[in-house]
Amino acid sequence: MSRYRTPQPASSPYITPEGAIQLQEELDQLWKVERPQVTAVVHEAAKNGDRSENGDYIYGKRRLREIDRRVRYLRKRLKECTVVDRMPDDQSRVFFGAWITLEDEQGLENTWRIVGPDEIDPQKYYISIDSPVARKAIGKHLDDEIEINLGENRKCYIITAISYSTPINVDA
Repeated sequence: MSRYRTPQPASSPYITPEGAIQLQEELDQLWKVERPQVTAVVHEAAKNGDRSENGDYIYGKRRLREIDRRVRYLRKRLKECTVVDRMPDDQSRVFFGAWITLEDEQGLENTWRIVGPDEIDPQKYYISIDSPVARKAIGKHLDDEIEINLGENRKCYIITAISYSTPINVDA
């Protein structure tokens, strides 16, 4: 059995200003708060002698590796991301950062905001620009129909609302 994993396709380099702030806050929290605390715990645990049976030392070192890995990722991601901080000239079409309301064939409406892949949050109704729904919706106008093929399942939606400022029909 091989350990080879197929490389994941590169995610879109776009992020909203709110998303960039969240990533920067996470980076600051990890680097300035959590890492010094864990380092202090590991330092104290290392003083106790036998490290092979010292849980604080072993788990502290593991947590440090996790923090360092995440810090490296966040620094790299923040450098390569493009912050989309202005609205598009044509607000009648769906672009990055838009709130869109889609009506399915049964008449049920769902509202989502198209954001970067680092900002996905189902509770806030944020979907990635790389998702099948967003890819089909980008560039469409109000009342356009989009068709999503997911394997054998086919879903049709109609764009019933587009907004760039506030959510539409979303329970906040």
